[in-house]
Amino acid sequence: MATYENSKQLAYPLTKMNFLVTVDGVQGTAAFSEVTGIEATVDVIEFRQGNANSLAPVKIPGLVKHGNVTLKLGYTLDSAFKTWIQECVSETRGEIPRNNVQIEMIDINGGAPQQIATSITGTRVWVLSNAWVTKYNAPDLDAKTSDVAIESVELAYEELIIPN
Repeated sequence: MATYENSKQLAYPLTKMNFLVTVDGVQGTAAFSEVTGIEATVDVIEFRQGNANSLAPVKIPGLVKHGNVTLKLGYTLDSAFKTWIQECVSETRGEIPRNNVQIEMIDINGGAPQQIATSITGTRVWVLSNAWVTKYNAPDLDAKTSDVAIESVELAYEELIIPN
């Protein structure tokens, strides 16, 4: 384990159970239970000139592609986030509202959080640029269980920014 420079305290890795998701331009909060699919992949382009000494191609970076991010949240009745979902997936719409989505992993190495996080404050952040809702799944309904109703939202985005 690594140690902090000025102390003998161990630096434990961050746990993935506490995080905050905010959407620029969307007031209010939505509490998410799971975020998956943050990724970036660079295409590999193989190129070889006809007069090259080597028979092996040179590999150069191509387009950067991003998979969709899935957010799972407990069903709530009042949320501006739901309005954004509706604006994106409605059959009658104008321009699709694109927003930056920020996902922060919250450091709880100092102990359990004393209050609910309502704004991005740390440096462990992923920003999804120009994101919009591409898929919505309503919760499964089953009268024989007492499970929490979980909705699923899939976001497409143009650029992944990792400012830390």
